[in-house]
Amino acid sequence: MLLYVLESKGSSPGRPGFFMAVNTDGEMEGSIGGGIMEHKFVEMVKEKLLADSDEPLAGNIRKQHHDKSAVKNQSGMICSGEQTILLYKIKDPEKTFVQQIILSLEENRNGTLLLAPGKLSFDNAPPERDIDFTFTSEEDWQYKEKTGYKNHLFIIGGGHCSLAFSRLMRSMDFYTCIYDERTGLKTMVENSAAHEKHVVSDYSVLKELISSGNNHYVVIMTFGYHTDDIALRALIGKDFKYIGLLGSRHKTEKMLADYHKEGIAAERLQRIHSPVGLAIKSQTPEEIAVSIAAEIIKTKNYDL
Repeated sequence: MLLYVLESKGSSPGRPGFFMAVNTDGEMEGSIGGGIMEHKFVEMVKEKLLADSDEPLAGNIRKQHHDKSAVKNQSGMICSGEQTILLYKIKDPEKTFVQQIILSLEENRNGTLLLAPGKLSFDNAPPERDIDFTFTSEEDWQYKEKTGYKNHLFIIGGGHCSLAFSRLMRSMDFYTCIYDERTGLKTMVENSAAHEKHVVSDYSVLKELISSGNNHYVVIMTFGYHTDDIALRALIGKDFKYIGLLGSRHKTEKMLADYHKEGIAAERLQRIHSPVGLAIKSQTPEEIAVSIAAEIIKTKNYDL
């Protein structure tokens, strides 16, 4: 049985795309927001599965209000907001679609999961939007979601900060690619968190290797001013969700001032997060990774 958050409003702990799977042995993976609400739904699903009935749950779309003063559909939580949860029992013929989803995830491909009344399907062609939910009635609704990695992170430079940063971002579901000029670099060799690692002849080739994208995030952290400059010049004309430059305030201000004198548009320069990351006096590679990750997450979520 799938438990899927189709929609949420306010301070709901479960967001669109949160889901759980519960099997006949009571094993489960995922989350729809936690707390007493999740426990209540899991127990409901266990009872349904143990009954081994093919009859759909009455009202398989459930709206939950996180407010104990609500007249009905109280979730048991008091965080305010609401979320709409789908309960869906996977039918034997639909296991083919499940296998297709698993294969696409293993191959790092995007696709489209479609949920509708009494229907689960999958298409290898990804949708334009990450999530799209339309609801007219319990008999007429549709939920589409892009499966696989929705966000791509490009780290320019494979040193110690890059290693710590890629480990952290891998845990937050970013598809991560690292580029460096140095062959046999120990921190690149040790990096098992990155999905892709590339040694390039010169950072100027990044202009051809990294494309613009509204789900593309770029962080430049090479070993010196000169290589940072080459990498940034290669990418400054592209449109990313986020681009940041690691370095001291003096270094980054000088670099951007030089670009301004050369006539590079101010609008382009203002997009660059420099120095990169939130100002939390980070010192170790791990602390630097946290500060950059926090700024990226803020950018990603505030623009939803």
